[in-house]
Amino acid sequence: MLLTLILAIPFAGSLCAALLPARARRAGAWLAGGSALLCLLLAVTLTPALADEGVIKLSVPWIPLQGVDLTLRMDGYAWLFVVIISALGGLIALYAHYYLSADDPAPRFFAFLLSFMGAMLGVVLAGNLIQLLVFWELTSLSSFMLIGYWSHRMDARRGARMALLITGSGGFCLLASMLIIGHIVGSYDLDAVLAAAPLIRNHRWYPILLVLLALGALTKSAQFPFHFWLPNAMAAPTPVSAYLHSATMVKAGVFLLARFWPIFSGTDWWTWIIGGAGLCSLLLGAYAATFQRDMKGVLAYSTISHLGLITLLLGMNSRLALVAAIFHIINHATFKASLFMAAGIVDHESGTRDLTRLSGLRRAMPLTATLAMVSAAAMAGVPLLNGFLSKEMFFAETVFITGHWATRWGLATAAVIAGAFSVAYSLRFILQVFFGPPATDLPRVPHDPDRRMLIPCAILVLICLAIGIAPGVFVKPVLELVMHALLGERVPAFNLQLWHGINLPLLMSLIATGGGILIYAALRGHDRRKPGQVPFIYRFDGRQSFELWLEALDAGSARLMQWLQTQRLQPQVLLLILCTLAVGVLPLLQSSVWFKGSQSTPAQWSFALMWLAGSACALSAAYQAKYHRIASLMLASAAGLVTGITFAWLSAPDLALTQLTVEVVTTILILLGLRWLPPRIEEFPGPTRQRTLWRRRRDFLVAVLAGAAMTLLAWVMMTRPAAQHSIAHYFVEQAWPLGGGANVVNVILVDFRAFDTFGEITVLGIVALSVYALLRRFRPPAETITAPLRHRSRDAKTVHFEEPDILAPLPYGLMRIPAVLVRLLLPVTTMISLYFLFRGHNLPGGGFVGGLIMATGIILQYMVGGILWVEARPLIRPQAWIALGLLLAGLTAMAVWWTGQPLLASSHLDLDLPWIGSAHLSSVLLFDLGVYMLVVGATVLMIIALAHQSLRFYRQLAETDMGN
Repeated sequence: MLLTLILAIPFAGSLCAALLPARARRAGAWLAGGSALLCLLLAVTLTPALADEGVIKLSVPWIPLQGVDLTLRMDGYAWLFVVIISALGGLIALYAHYYLSADDPAPRFFAFLLSFMGAMLGVVLAGNLIQLLVFWELTSLSSFMLIGYWSHRMDARRGARMALLITGSGGFCLLASMLIIGHIVGSYDLDAVLAAAPLIRNHRWYPILLVLLALGALTKSAQFPFHFWLPNAMAAPTPVSAYLHSATMVKAGVFLLARFWPIFSGTDWWTWIIGGAGLCSLLLGAYAATFQRDMKGVLAYSTISHLGLITLLLGMNSRLALVAAIFHIINHATFKASLFMAAGIVDHESGTRDLTRLSGLRRAMPLTATLAMVSAAAMAGVPLLNGFLSKEMFFAETVFITGHWATRWGLATAAVIAGAFSVAYSLRFILQVFFGPPATDLPRVPHDPDRRMLIPCAILVLICLAIGIAPGVFVKPVLELVMHALLGERVPAFNLQLWHGINLPLLMSLIATGGGILIYAALRGHDRRKPGQVPFIYRFDGRQSFELWLEALDAGSARLMQWLQTQRLQPQVLLLILCTLAVGVLPLLQSSVWFKGSQSTPAQWSFALMWLAGSACALSAAYQAKYHRIASLMLASAAGLVTGITFAWLSAPDLALTQLTVEVVTTILILLGLRWLPPRIEEFPGPTRQRTLWRRRRDFLVAVLAGAAMTLLAWVMMTRPAAQHSIAHYFVEQAWPLGGGANVVNVILVDFRAFDTFGEITVLGIVALSVYALLRRFRPPAETITAPLRHRSRDAKTVHFEEPDILAPLPYGLMRIPAVLVRLLLPVTTMISLYFLFRGHNLPGGGFVGGLIMATGIILQYMVGGILWVEARPLIRPQAWIALGLLLAGLTAMAVWWTGQPLLASSHLDLDLPWIGSAHLSSVLLFDLGVYMLVVGATVLMIIALAHQSLRFYRQLAETDMGN
């Protein structure tokens, strides 16, 4: 239960923050900080149970047939990240309260921040691979919203898009990797996957798995060659940068590598791919950070370097290197968050982060300077601070690594070089900002901020000092808990001390420190000579390459669209039909489907005559479309009616009801839409006429082929031999035991395949909203619209329209049928729709049919009362019906979790009611009610959108004629 609360609290807080007023900055900060603090306290509460049991799990059935459950799993490793994420989340919420300006929409910021926290907690607490992937993508989405928080800035929008595209592409690779792992292991449960490490490592797909996993992790953690998105994400507010670099997003990649270290490590593939990427990132990030002019740019490239250090340690195939990697994850979280907070304070109080303009701030901002200097010293690896200990462990691993002499010497040399550059950019970060003569051209007069804004930074600095001075007390128990979770009984012996004697790692640390001082001294003044350029590599601009790639992709897509798409609907439909025809013919090419059918039902003359009439209507509709669109629509509806009768004839009453109601509603919608079709082009003699005739013959041939293919497919499916173990028999046999309904079709829609139904109604709601949004802004010129035929009376004071009552009802209605008689039909229609809704689970009907019947009743009222009648009714609010219907269906799908059943399952209840008798109730009734509400709302919304355009057109037309 506590695990559920840890995961649910941030998302609940995010929803509450989004509902706060725009200026409620204090309330948003308290909400975000309180949510994070509560998650931290819950994690601390679980520590004793975690120490005793090792792993705490909570599972809820989700997709049991595929072996996928909603599983929350906390071991020592996940506990560490939960503590880091929640603790830093609370500190950053406090910091952001003072950082954000009065003009910033603070509740929106805290809502995004809490959703970011919840997504990251979901990643570390995920107990199966599919669940991990869901939260993995949520981190990309929430970070996109946070990076682009200042949406008025071009750099923020570009940085957010770059981060989303790169990490999202890596997420697709990770998805493929996890699916293959689940296929190999036979389960997506994380415990089962970790137990199958030898099976995965010895599988022939291991190299492919590793590459896909590496692409997902390296893109997320901004490792070479995907590192360039992280510096471009610095357009985000500083609290976002501090959280993203220290506890979330980029830490997700190294979290994943360490989580799967027991499975994938120990091979040359792992060493070269993971270790190689880490080494390149370590050196490249340290080198580039030394030449940045922006304070946040220095910190961004230093994050790339330090994450490269962690990735390199993970790639060394050493258990002690794994200990060092976990230790540096902790240290990096503390000093990097505090450094970002210090950089944000400098920017907030001085108005700039440009290192070439800042100088001598230690006198004006003594407290900020002190905190920043301690944090930068920890980043540089100065003794008595936590960064020094993990850096020495890193040096020790590079020294004592086994293998080729080039690896031993080269890796140790690269570590010293990276350490030297780390010292150099740390010195530059401090000395150029806080020392030297006071700056005179700053946008604001610098001073220390409110003391409360410094509290989060001060707490992190104290943690850096505490770990650095007494690591055995503060961090060794945590590392032992984490390593036991990752390695089980294979935890290596390690000793955290300040002094290990004079040894080679200490000598390497001294060389790196001295080298860093020399590098800084040699490069002083470089910013003024070559502003904004990194020597030797400035031509290799990752952002520019990314933008060029996007432009090439856009150009290629535009060229492809020129070949495949036109402004005319007919060629697009032709292409779709041809592709569908080609794909549909492939299964029919097998000879086995032609001669193994069962005996067909004898033909009946009445059925044949009915279909001859339907075919004649279809052909006449195609012919009449050339001359009279309304007649063509009526004939097409007659063909649809024949189709509905056919369904009833072949014992498919649900399909017949659906076909009939769909025909009624779509006929009205198309009638309203006909007004907006462009006028037909007159046929001209010569080549144009020949091309038109050829096109019509081609379309006729394609239509005949498509219809024949569908007929053949239907014949093959309906005459195939009945298999005892087919899916149809399963549905028939299990409809009542598992679904609690006698109507097999409805049970399939709302139970067995309810996820498909939920997706379909979601698409229907999106389509309705899109139609409404497009037509609301649609203003076609009068000459492009097929206007109703009109003529003036002789006095030129009145204008007469032909057939306005059918195509576009006016607000007061022009139907010859007495309006009062049609309005009396509304209660009857409502009762009929509810009747079909409630009986749908056992008899033909259901939410879709009932919703269309209710929509038909509203359409009748609209035809006699006009759009003003619909708008005047307070209960007819289609957007609310769509939202409530989708919400009800979704909540019903999840409510069964409380009964221990999987998502979208049905729950039943039998009651004995007085005077009524026994009643069988099922939860799918609420799901069907959601479908009902959404169908009504979507249909009415599209009618309103079309009718408004017709009404607007007629008024404009009348005003124009009266003016003339």
